[in-house]
Amino acid sequence: MWTTAADPISKIDAPKIEYGQLAPTLIIVGAAVLGVLVEAFVPRKSRYYAQMFVAVVALAAAFAAVVALAADGYGTTKAGIAAMGAVAVDGPALFLQGTILLTALVGLFTFAERRLDPEAHGNRVDSFVAQAASVPGSDSEKKAVRAGFTTTEVFPLLLFAVAGMLVFPAANDLLTLFVALEVLSLPLYLLCALARRKRLMSQEAAVKYFLLGAFASAFTLFGIALLYGYSGSMSYSTIAQVVDGTVQDVDPALADTMGNDALLLVGAALLVMGLLFKVGAVPFHMWTPDVYQGAPTPVTGFMAAATKVAAFGALLRILYVVLPGLRWDWRPVMWAVAIVTMLAGAIVAITQTDIKRLLAYSSIAHAGFILAGVIATTPSGISSVLFYLAAYSFVTIGAFAVVTLVRDAGGEATHLSKWAGLGRRSPLVAAVFAVFLLAFAGIPLTSGFAGKFAVFKAAAEGGAAPLVVVGVISSAIAAFFYIRVIVLMFFSEPRPEGPTVAVPSPLTMTAIGVGVAVTVVLGVAPQYFLELAGDAGVFVR
Repeated sequence: MWTTAADPISKIDAPKIEYGQLAPTLIIVGAAVLGVLVEAFVPRKSRYYAQMFVAVVALAAAFAAVVALAADGYGTTKAGIAAMGAVAVDGPALFLQGTILLTALVGLFTFAERRLDPEAHGNRVDSFVAQAASVPGSDSEKKAVRAGFTTTEVFPLLLFAVAGMLVFPAANDLLTLFVALEVLSLPLYLLCALARRKRLMSQEAAVKYFLLGAFASAFTLFGIALLYGYSGSMSYSTIAQVVDGTVQDVDPALADTMGNDALLLVGAALLVMGLLFKVGAVPFHMWTPDVYQGAPTPVTGFMAAATKVAAFGALLRILYVVLPGLRWDWRPVMWAVAIVTMLAGAIVAITQTDIKRLLAYSSIAHAGFILAGVIATTPSGISSVLFYLAAYSFVTIGAFAVVTLVRDAGGEATHLSKWAGLGRRSPLVAAVFAVFLLAFAGIPLTSGFAGKFAVFKAAAEGGAAPLVVVGVISSAIAAFFYIRVIVLMFFSEPRPEGPTVAVPSPLTMTAIGVGVAVTVVLGVAPQYFLELAGDAGVFVR
């Protein structure tokens, strides 16, 4: 009988988990689960405040844990692999996790805003539908509005998305990467469908995002399978060794497939394709304008900022840690993607008449600028991308927070014609938005200039000078439509039936204030933060 074999069955070793090094992610996951319990057991009237408290405390505590790990040397001298090889704890991971957590905290304030719309039946309302399960315009939706229902589930959904984003750039094996991708994506699909106004457009945006995201996930998973078939491992370091030809112990069963470059090239292409979808690079950008326009604006701001940070972090780690031996194959392809992304984003943005779609194409162009730093394949390339992501994320959150303030009878007034004369009607709001637009354009003394200068300098030093020329031309094209909006706001006559500017609560004021402060500080005195990104720019292998 097999149960009484002579050879004793070897014991299964318990997994060794470094809980301290994984603290930021564990705090967020724990808070997200607690948020689900709040929905189940806390009375409806108290849920908003309970969820806000849980989310703010969790994000602040997780950021404190990231700072503690960095101060303890885990970003430099103590950098290593945790959770049995599944997660890397190093400089880029901690820098990007800190950026994601701060971005999420600022984005959370826009989620919680409840003073922009007039009260409905004596109850304050936010940007989210009263009852997500109700059909738009149905009696059940009207009853939910009259009863003062609110969709407080958005707070745990945000935390679950943040948990996936924290793991995504730190993943050190392909399976962890895919799980993190799904954990960050699924809550975003739901959040995109929850707009209080223009619900059909919101639901259409969510369906588009879900379907195209499902295709991208399938490509990613197929690429992972091919890379596993090529190398016999999910581990980043093992795959890199097989690509370089330095692997020591070759399984005889895998000896034949390891020499099959078709598996490697197709697998790497499919994997990178999935990541380029997340960053919104051309030609994988089709979802971006529709989703940015249809989703609730607080969700758009959070998604535009935090998802880009996480996705570029994962892309950097794949290209620099897993596929450095394939550099001569992927660099020409990334050159083409970066050039097309910069030009297409800048040129198509000129034709846009909706402010959210304009910012969507702007984000596509910025993905191209960041790819210029990725292509550098130098340490300065990594640090410049980290700095650009940190600068860009706060400008984006602030810009979309301003968009929520300009309103008419139908809610947010996003058509550009309605922004005419805004600088005369509300000079402060228009001036703040102008600061964000100038940062997007890369005007000196803003964070956008410091970020673009850093990535273009790194690209030029890495031998990609022609790419820098294209980047500068694209920046000039982009500056045209940013400055066109500023001219529209300050040098056009306001319309009598034009929109009003709502007076927000301190929550949105804080989000906008933080955005302006970071934009100015990183533009005027970027050196400390550039050095911080430089110190954090070494991947553990």
